[in-house]
Amino acid sequence: MNDIDLNNCKKALGYRISELRKKVINPETNKPISQEELGLRTGHAKKTIGELERGNTNPRYDTLLIISKELNVTIQELFDFDMKKYIKLSNKC
Repeated sequence: MNDIDLNNCKKALGYRISELRKKVINPETNKPISQEELGLRTGHAKKTIGELERGNTNPRYDTLLIISKELNVTIQELFDFDMKKYIKLSNKC
């Protein structure tokens, strides 16, 4: 992966998932869905979603497919981001 290590990649993906989650609006509250709601929709605990968004876990491929479906994006769109930019953004959090 050249100058990008696995931990930074996990953080960047987590930041991407968090960013996409905040774009999904709950029609009942007119607010972005929470980690808890994404967890309920995907069959995962809020803690699991939080760990994923912080880049502290290695998600399984099927988990990413389910999450992308709930975020209304394809798996390709989930991974379609500027890795270096997202690493910088995720390290600012």
